[in-house]
Amino acid sequence: MIDEKDIRVRMRDGVHVALRIYRPDGPGEFPVLFAPAPYRYDNDDLPAYPMFLWRETGPIAWYVEHGYAYVRMDVRGTGFSEGTYGLLGRDEQNDLYDAIEWLAEQPWCSGKIGGIGQSYFCMSQWWMGILKPPHLACLGVYDGMNDLYRHFGYPGGIEGNFLPYWFAQSVRMPNKYPNNGDHPRDVEADLLLEFQRHPLYDDWWRERSAAYRLDEIEVPIYSVGVFAKMDLHVLGNINGFRKARGPRKLAITATPTAFSSATDFSRPDFHERYFLPFYERYLKGVENGFEARPAVEYDVKNTGVTRTFAAWPPSGVRNETFYLAAGPSGSVVSLNDGGLGSAAPAAAEGHTTYTYPQPSWTFGVVAMGPQGPDPIRAVLTYTSEPLAADLEIAGSAKLFVYVSSTRPDTDVIVKVSEQFAQAQTERAAGVQPRSTIVTKGYLRASHASERDPALDSDEIAFYTHAREVPLAPGQVYELEIPLHPMAYRFAKGSRVRLEIANGDSAVTDGLFAHAYRPDKFGADTIYHDTAYPSRLILPVLDEPKGTG
Repeated sequence: MIDEKDIRVRMRDGVHVALRIYRPDGPGEFPVLFAPAPYRYDNDDLPAYPMFLWRETGPIAWYVEHGYAYVRMDVRGTGFSEGTYGLLGRDEQNDLYDAIEWLAEQPWCSGKIGGIGQSYFCMSQWWMGILKPPHLACLGVYDGMNDLYRHFGYPGGIEGNFLPYWFAQSVRMPNKYPNNGDHPRDVEADLLLEFQRHPLYDDWWRERSAAYRLDEIEVPIYSVGVFAKMDLHVLGNINGFRKARGPRKLAITATPTAFSSATDFSRPDFHERYFLPFYERYLKGVENGFEARPAVEYDVKNTGVTRTFAAWPPSGVRNETFYLAAGPSGSVVSLNDGGLGSAAPAAAEGHTTYTYPQPSWTFGVVAMGPQGPDPIRAVLTYTSEPLAADLEIAGSAKLFVYVSSTRPDTDVIVKVSEQFAQAQTERAAGVQPRSTIVTKGYLRASHASERDPALDSDEIAFYTHAREVPLAPGQVYELEIPLHPMAYRFAKGSRVRLEIANGDSAVTDGLFAHAYRPDKFGADTIYHDTAYPSRLILPVLDEPKGTG
């Protein structure tokens, strides 16, 4: 393998960006896999495992062995590239076009360029497709969002913790302390200040978000998402597949965690299953039957089952309604222990009020119970009876909830969990039942008055997040809260549990928890009666087909 480092390429505005080119050591013209990111290509020498989260390139040497040139680019303002870092701003987008066309002119290049990489590498690829450099041939988009406000900065319109963590740990840190100690780089752009300056969806976010222009992508794409990254990326992969206009396929894996998604992408066998056949077809012209693959292939979480369909969500999905009720369910210790059932509520079901912040909240909204941190003890819950049969969902759930607040605004953060069957002896002893989060969603109520016609649908509510409309304290509002896409099977005997609070926690949400502001101090009321029938809608697949 030939490894050429620090190749400087002049961009249209005179800034030089730096490339690292890995290519086969031999004659021939090779297709290029192009991977730009702010993580410094000299860190490619580190192991491609989750300890180094910026190593999301896939197996570079393995692809070179298969006859591809692999080109890494330090985006402007990072690594060895000149300029100022701008988080996928207009200059960075133009650099993608210019670098692709420069690569196509090199004597060792076949003239066909494909995109590769996870997360930021994937986010760059959406822009490659939109800008249409003539020599771009295909995009292998793995685990990457295309709407930076809604899935990165302000999920649901609420300040997220992930962007500040990511910028400090994954951009500034690997640039300042590169693996080889060569050319430490301060990333001087103050992205944290920009994040604070733009709490609403404005031109700053729109410039960086490909979501509104996905229908301009015409090259073949293979969009591979990860249900474990539902907080960040998976809806981007789904929307990219659904809106792009060229040949396209969607796969979604049920890898257990966000970290295992990075391990997956480092393994050659993962690429043999997913991406190598795609690149062989569209970069080398190999007639390998890739086009005959199902349009949609997804793994059902916690089952080991893979299903194939012609579209997402799958055909045959129906909406099943679960109404919030006063309870008690008798199955869990929470602020209210409400019920969740198929019957519409009676007038007597009433409402539930909770104050916040709860004095017992310790780690975000997680309290301490007899067995240690307890995510349920100090939030609202609404829990169904034990399921009479397995219940499989596929698609985007939603919650219609009626709420009032003592404040001019409130946040509603919801989770749907599978609560597993519990022995009566444990229940009598006050031990909380085991559970796992299936999907979740969030919405700042002051953002709920304006839907975005460019993205909104009956399936998934999209709000403009362009302005805040204060609540009238005490007035009842209906909120439609979309939940992240998911394919999951609840087991017979388990219960469906809905959890509601105005915050979340690193205990349950890891890096994707929201910030809790000091002015979130008051009381909210959730209504569940005849006049205000709050309800959870699950996309149920009654007769699923697939392979084990």
